[in-house]
Amino acid sequence: MVEEIREELFRMQDVEYRDFQSRLIPTVDSAAVIGVRTPELRNYAKQLAKRERAREFLDALPHPYFDENQLHAFLISEIREYEPCMREVNRFLPYVDNWATCDQLSPKVFKRHREELIRQVKRWIQSEKTYTVRFGIRMLMQYFLDEDFDPEYPELVAGIRTEEYYVNMMIAWYFATALAKQYEAVLPYIEGRRLDAWTHKKAIQKAAESYRISPEQKEYLKSLK
Repeated sequence: MVEEIREELFRMQDVEYRDFQSRLIPTVDSAAVIGVRTPELRNYAKQLAKRERAREFLDALPHPYFDENQLHAFLISEIREYEPCMREVNRFLPYVDNWATCDQLSPKVFKRHREELIRQVKRWIQSEKTYTVRFGIRMLMQYFLDEDFDPEYPELVAGIRTEEYYVNMMIAWYFATALAKQYEAVLPYIEGRRLDAWTHKKAIQKAAESYRISPEQKEYLKSLK
């Protein structure tokens, strides 16, 4: 089954797209990129999810190709039951080695299980693995900035200290999004310079680019650089 899937991925290869994509994921060896466009991977994942033997592919970790990791993320995202999905997420996260695969992993079932999910999020953001931490922050951003927001959550993110670019970029993205959705609650983190200097400036930059933040708020945020 694994070889059959790999052959299909190479059949869908787009060489120009491969060369373009390789430049966007510098942490991945360019030789490991096949070059399958994302919509095709998503559609293929939906087809595979209906086949029992897809289990063989999920068990074949680590994958040698970036596109196989992308497909793996899409397959996990199709799992409809929370516990099996969470098991697969936790089994896969240690093998994630780039921002693209990390950000494509987005299980639909998580939306209905936020109480259980937040416990996992708190574990993920304490991980020593870059993309596990990034994934945890992204789940906080995706599911816990609206009706399930708690002032504890930005405190958790602000407490992360790392030199990892891809974690700090996600922290900045989180705070920019939080400013758009929970401005009054999150503004003190910017006013008090609770983030490291680079992440602080990047969060303000991203917030200033958001259409969900008013011109007056943007001007004030820029004054805090």
